[in-house]
Amino acid sequence: MAKVLVVGGAGYIGSHVVKELMRSGHEVTVFDNLSTGQEINLFQENRFIRGDIRNQEEIAAAMRGQDAVVHLAAKKAVGESMENPMKYSDNNINGSLNILNAMVEAGTKYIVFSSSAAVYGMPEKEEVDEDCPIAPINYYGFTKAEIEKFMGWYDRLKGLKYVALRYFNAVGYDADGDIRGREVNPQNLLPIIMEVAEGKRDKLKIFGSDYPTRDGTCIRDYIHVSDLATAHVLAIEKLMSGMPSQALNLGTGSGTSVKEMLTAAEQALGKKIPAEYAPRRPGDPAVLIASAAKARELLGWEATYGKDERGMVSIIRTML
Repeated sequence: MAKVLVVGGAGYIGSHVVKELMRSGHEVTVFDNLSTGQEINLFQENRFIRGDIRNQEEIAAAMRGQDAVVHLAAKKAVGESMENPMKYSDNNINGSLNILNAMVEAGTKYIVFSSSAAVYGMPEKEEVDEDCPIAPINYYGFTKAEIEKFMGWYDRLKGLKYVALRYFNAVGYDADGDIRGREVNPQNLLPIIMEVAEGKRDKLKIFGSDYPTRDGTCIRDYIHVSDLATAHVLAIEKLMSGMPSQALNLGTGSGTSVKEMLTAAEQALGKKIPAEYAPRRPGDPAVLIASAAKARELLGWEATYGKDERGMVSIIRTML
């Protein structure tokens, strides 16, 4: 059993990670400023500290006595990152440096970092492995890539050991219903589809109908949040057992198009969802699918949801 500080543990992905850590027998402390995290996602069994990673004293106090850290606290809206890079520098970069410095001060040696496929930018290969060039095309992706570099230096200089988990497209909710808070201000396709279905938005905009794909819409790799959570726990346990620092992709290895996702949602919900086509967005690759072979080899991890359209229907049902 390890004492694990989950930074951002009241958020969408963080709350699922907390649940999986508890299930695996670890002692969890949640650190969150509740800017997007929700109190409804906190478990009574855990210690909760309300604080902000931009405050060095607050994160340093929370770090004392911890064996490991899961770092999920980030601003993540791509468009906003291009309009307000100062906000993303302050939170994502400066806040992460505060976490690393607090780890050094407290003697905490292990960190699992929530990175992103956005570090790859516009990869030339449809199936992306960890050897693809790091070339982000938005400021959000840049912050994730820079934090990975900082962790590499802190490993070299201070002996901190890390795993950077590069997520592809996170979807779904805890199938047991233990996590009740929904993602705040979602930016991704599936939660937007669900908001249209619930009447919170008028219609879905499908950006681009003329991509060189099987139906003309973009194809992405959708990974269930509970599968992501399992990978975090395995990464901590492998690090503490001596696995070297590294970056790992997390995805299913298969792709679903925007149109297929819409069809799956209509099938799961039993109703038509209003949608219209819009022009392509700059910087959207036609196909983006993860190679997760390295995570399978090193962590013994594999996605269990969402490898075909039937799997996407099952994911959507976890969101009802």
